[in-house]
Formats: sequence, structure tokens, C-alpha cells
Amino acid sequence: MEARYIKNIFVPFFLLFLVFFPEVGFAQAKGTSFNVPGMSLNFGQGANLVDTIEILILFTVMTMAPAILILCTCFTRIIVVLSFMRQAIGTQNLPPNQLLVGFALFLSVFVMQPTGEAIYNQAIQPLMKKQISTVQAIDTIEINLRGFMNSQVRKADIALFYDVTGATAPNTIDDVPIHFLIPAFIISELKTAFQIGFLLYIPFLILDMVVASVLMAMGMMMLPPIVVSLPFKLLLFVLVDGWQLVTGSLLRSFN
Repeated sequence: MEARYIKNIFVPFFLLFLVFFPEVGFAQAKGTSFNVPGMSLNFGQGANLVDTIEILILFTVMTMAPAILILCTCFTRIIVVLSFMRQAIGTQNLPPNQLLVGFALFLSVFVMQPTGEAIYNQAIQPLMKKQISTVQAIDTIEINLRGFMNSQVRKADIALFYDVTGATAPNTIDDVPIHFLIPAFIISELKTAFQIGFLLYIPFLILDMVVASVLMAMGMMMLPPIVVSLPFKLLLFVLVDGWQLVTGSLLRSFN
């Protein structure tokens, strides 16, 4: 059953590959090579298992790049706080999700700029110049990302994973394994984001309660309070320059 399932997946992809690269189907079985735009493939005598594994690792890292961006940077805290801000105002889908995600990405680039410059100068450039190996470049990237996460993670969150696994706690935070540090960093970011979101909710919640009390005193119990309070929320948010305050608070929270 499993072999049949693999066959049903492999055959269509193989046929599609032959459609785009028909010269492969007519090539010799041994020592054959051909070129496509931006790529050179070699079959037979030039095959190297180590190179194949390196390519597989490279594509795996590229596939995990979005997860690394979300989980190992400041993006998580920023997007959660912005979502809380939108819900507190009560504007439903305004600003839209695409705008919030784009804004969070650019704020993340701003916050992570020192780390990104260090990664580019210490890992990307030497790797492109073939001064270091791929493994050394990955180690350098990990060290720089750890430097940012170490400054934001809480010790209690790291201790949680050591308590669960029963492992011996390290002497310094630099000795914490990366598979312990990343989930602890995510928990810390979520807690900080929820704390900021709670503080953002308070003024708008008070305004909702005032409007609801006034409506009940006037006997207008059938009118939803959110319909009346929404313009006052927007007015309050604009008067205090809310987006500047929220953005400034977010950026200062990483210092």
C-alpha cells in the first residue's frame, strides 16, 4: 500500500520533469550532465553523496526560513501586540491583516538590524567568498540569534524545560541548548505581548463601560454600546497619537 502511494506521487512529478527537460530522458545512463538556467546537474560519474546531503540541508533551511523569522526574532511580540490593538479599538478587520503583517515585518527588520548586520558581515559575506564552510556560517548565525534571544528570554521559562526533562541546569545562559532556548524565548515573547495587550485594553474598556452606563441610564438598552463607543475610541486614539505611542512602546520594550 505504501509503495503504491509513493508510486502515485512520484510518477506525475517524473513525467512533469521530462516535459520541461526532455534531454534527460534521451541522455546516456552513465556520466551524463546537462545545464538549465542557473543550475548544473550531473548524473553518474560526477555524483557526490556529500554534495547531495548539503543541497538537501540547504533546501531544508530555506523551507524553515519563515518559521525562523517568526520564532527567533521580535516578530512574534510585535504582531501579537498589533492584533490586540486592533481588537481593543473594535474596528474588526481594519487595519487589514496584510497591513499589520507588513508593518510588523518592517518593525522586525528595524529591531533586528544590528543582528542582521552581524550575520551578514560574519557569516554571509565570508561564505560567499568561500572563506568559511557552510557549517561555520550556520554556527555564526546561531550565535548571533542566540545573542538576541538571550537578552529577551526569561530564566523561569528556560527552567521550565529543564524541569520537564530532568536535565541538569547549565551554569550560564550560553550553555543552554538551542532546542531549549527557542521555545523558552517564544513563551517569554508571548507573555510580554499579552502584558502589553492588557495595558492597551484598559482605556478602551473603561470607555466602553462609561458608554454602556450612560445608555442604560438613558433607557437605550436596545442600542449596542459598541456602536456608540467606536467613534469615541477612534477619537481618543487619534488625539493621543496612538500608533506612535504603541510603536514607540514596542521598540523600547526590546532595549
